[in-house]
Amino acid sequence: MAGTGTWPVSDSKREGRDLWLGFSLKGQRYAVSLAAVREVIRPGDITPVPGAPTDVLGIVNLRGQIVPVLDGRRRFGLDGQVAVEELDAQRVIVFDDSGTTVGLRIDVIGDMLQFDPAEVSPPPPGRAERRDDPVSGVIARDDGFIALVDVPRLCRA
Repeated sequence: MAGTGTWPVSDSKREGRDLWLGFSLKGQRYAVSLAAVREVIRPGDITPVPGAPTDVLGIVNLRGQIVPVLDGRRRFGLDGQVAVEELDAQRVIVFDDSGTTVGLRIDVIGDMLQFDPAEVSPPPPGRAERRDDPVSGVIARDDGFIALVDVPRLCRA
């Protein structure tokens, strides 16, 4: 995926299980339901918007549609900047949520995931108390955890 400019998304179910798109932010792994993903694009030119919330990078023109782009690191409460040598791996995941289109800049796109809903655990203590926290649950893997992202909460206006 890292070498493609855009990546259109289609069918979100295979073998009766939901598909999830994995991504990373500051080395932490996340996943979003593929059903909410419209496409994955390169960051390109993001125009800053004066007075926007701190987690809003700005807007992009996506084939004539103005799309706000969130900074994934800021939205998830992660500090720090991406190293210069890692900038080429950044992507923007574009979501369609109830007629609203929003982009999220991420550090690295990951793999497609499938898992049994019984594998999902609640978010760690403290996270669930934040009303706007986009993490809805976690799944454990041998090499760590993957946080599951609730797209409507992520794309909050």
